Parts: sequence; C-alpha cells; structure tokens
Amino acid sequence: QVQLVETGGGLVQAGGSLRLSCAAAGRTFSSYAMGWFRQAPGKEREFVAGIRGSATTTLYADSVKGRFTISRDNAKNTVYLQMNSLKPEDTAVYYCAVRPSTALFTTPRTYDYWGRGTQVTVSS
Repeated sequence: QVQLVETGGGLVQAGGSLRLSCAAAGRTFSSYAMGWFRQAPGKEREFVAGIRGSATTTLYADSVKGRFTISRDNAKNTVYLQMNSLKPEDTAVYYCAVRPSTALFTTPRTYDYWGRGTQVTVSS
C-alpha cells in the first residue's frame, strides 16, 4: 500500500518561512515525478511545484517562483518544499503527490497517489 505523509505545516507570519516534507512509503518513487499542490477554501486544487525523479528538472507555479524551492532525497524517499517570503495568499492545505512517470505535469488528475495534506496558514 502506498502512503504519502506530509509534515511541516503550521502558522507563520507573512514574510516567514516553512519547510514541508513528504515521506513516501510502500514503494520506491526515485524514478517518478513528485509534486506539491495546494487548495484554499472555496478554490480548486492548484499546482505549486514539481520535480522529476532524477531531480534535474523542477517546475514552479508563477505565483511561487523565486520564493519556493522543491527538492528530493531519493535515498529517504522524501520530497521537500522550502517556502520563503510567505504571503497570506499562500494559506492553504498543501498536498504532495506522485505521478508514476518520469514526465512532469501540473494537472492534479495526472497524479495517482496523494497524501492527506498539511495546513499552512500565513497571517498578515
């Protein structure tokens, strides 16, 4: 059984930083694309950042480019999202997901495995 567990969320003031982690268990994802998505109340789930299995290619939403950094440690089957210069509009539940392919996509329906999410709240 595949499990993804996100940790690291919390409450932070605007301008602050958080580091999210997503630990994968049940199989090895080192060759698969992994992504971070977020969903704010009343809004659709949106792509935040993605990384290919080799970690040589990353992709970011325009809204977080330059502030967020995605990385992965395949030895630990873990993907990270370093979030700096946080803004109130970054408030959402953040989810990690795995796409059983080397290709990197931004569409949520192309990802097969999902964690339960971790809440990030940025106060102004």
